[in-house]
Amino acid sequence: MKARDRYTQLTRGRSQFLDTAVECSRLTLPYLIQEDLSSRPTHQKLHTPWQSVGSKSVVNLAAKLMLALLPPQTTFFKLQIRDDKLGEEIAPEVKSELDLTFSKLERMVMDHINASSDRVVVHQALKHLIVSGNALIFMGKDGLKNYPLQRYVVNRDGNGNICEIVTKELISRKMLGADLPEPLPNSPGDDGYKTGSDDQDVEVYTYVRLDDNGRWVWHQEALDMILPGSRSTSPKNTSPWLVLRFNTVDGEDYGRGRVEEFLGDIRSLEGLSQALVEGSAAASKVVFLVSPSSTTKPKTIAEAGNGAIVQGRPDDVGVIQVGKTADFRTAAEQMANLERRISEAFLVLQVRQSERTTAEEVRLTQMELEQQLGGLFSLLTVEFLVPYLNRTLHILQRMNVLPKLPKDLVRPEIVAGVNALGRGQDQQSLVMFIQTIAQTMGPEVMAKFLDPGEYIKRLAAAQGIDVLNLVKTAETMEQEKQQQMQEQQQAALTAQAGQIASAPMMDPSKNPAMGRTLNDGYDQLNGNEQTIPPPEGEDEEALPAEGFDA
Repeated sequence: MKARDRYTQLTRGRSQFLDTAVECSRLTLPYLIQEDLSSRPTHQKLHTPWQSVGSKSVVNLAAKLMLALLPPQTTFFKLQIRDDKLGEEIAPEVKSELDLTFSKLERMVMDHINASSDRVVVHQALKHLIVSGNALIFMGKDGLKNYPLQRYVVNRDGNGNICEIVTKELISRKMLGADLPEPLPNSPGDDGYKTGSDDQDVEVYTYVRLDDNGRWVWHQEALDMILPGSRSTSPKNTSPWLVLRFNTVDGEDYGRGRVEEFLGDIRSLEGLSQALVEGSAAASKVVFLVSPSSTTKPKTIAEAGNGAIVQGRPDDVGVIQVGKTADFRTAAEQMANLERRISEAFLVLQVRQSERTTAEEVRLTQMELEQQLGGLFSLLTVEFLVPYLNRTLHILQRMNVLPKLPKDLVRPEIVAGVNALGRGQDQQSLVMFIQTIAQTMGPEVMAKFLDPGEYIKRLAAAQGIDVLNLVKTAETMEQEKQQQMQEQQQAALTAQAGQIASAPMMDPSKNPAMGRTLNDGYDQLNGNEQTIPPPEGEDEEALPAEGFDA
């Protein structure tokens, strides 16, 4: 089947969702989804909403989702060894060293993402998700590309898995670089330009499907002709086509957005805003009435300047006053309630404006709002983060930027969330564990059972810090320990020698024998051997012989 025919068939199931998406975009961000697809989008006058709460809410929620899914200061994933492989193929003692190595690889992946324009495209896709509930991202070699809902159709099976994707684009003939047949009048791609002109826009369809072998295959067609070199394929788990949904309904091929959930409040706010603005403009208009039977002339009042003196009676002139103050107050109060509900639904932070508002109050309010995001991450994690990470790792491995990781030993895990962005969860859990042991069991038990070196390694891995030449290795610590022991021994010997030297029996003036010994030792060191006669009154032969009584 031709791609154009298949696109036409699948548009029937998309029409209802597209109509709702156009209305949601009209009330929030009118430029996102436009209904007219007959020509290439150009600068045109769009509908301007009477209120800005919708656009502010969408942009705010998209920014918060962006920071939660792809945090700029840390990683949204971590590489780890499978638990069933520890102890069998990999020794548990090397787990901390592997964590440090994985942390380096994670930083390499994040450096690649930060250097690319992925965040710009992802942020645009998130706005489409919030408004229309659907978005399509293509991860090509030149970067990411976002397809709005009016540019693609999908087909899912009973379990919600993608089976077919067909995209439609308007591309200039000269950009295709292929010998295309000239379109017939009123045929697809004929937009009124001269037939065969290089400036003519041609409808290009990309047909993506899952083949019998479980691989994704796709090609491009223009004027029912397959473009040369457009055929491509990829494994199922590393597909470059990411079909995203915000909320799902069983049995539906397309998702539903956040704006659709609160479309009633946004409609009401739009109507009240228009009524209040137009009513306020009418009420602010000043019109003077002059009695028809008065002597005061209307021309005199109209031409009189400020501070002029004219003839007339004050009772002849009156001012029209619109007695709608109470109605305006009621409309303003209702608008305030609607704005509050919409802001809470889209996580717009509302800080109490007062002199006593503290930073802690702001932090607690922010935490309370962000807790509402918990249910939004499950679907985005499955349909966006996991395939995005798999595709990114696949591209970097093909570019030889990353080594190929054994799939049976290493597995990536998504750790992005509300309470923990990236590895901050591991850090918080580790610090809380150490603090609990110190508070409940005391520092003695901590010093007995915990390894400080292992704790430092795991803490560095949790924060993604490179510990090369920062944390001492075991060999360096052993050398420093031996050197310290030698210094201590030398200091002890020096102190012992000083104590011996200061003893009274070592003083030559108090012990003549020690003086002669020191002199003898000095002469021996200098090569002068002398026989020192015994002191007067002492005789060696007079000493008792060994073994006999004196």
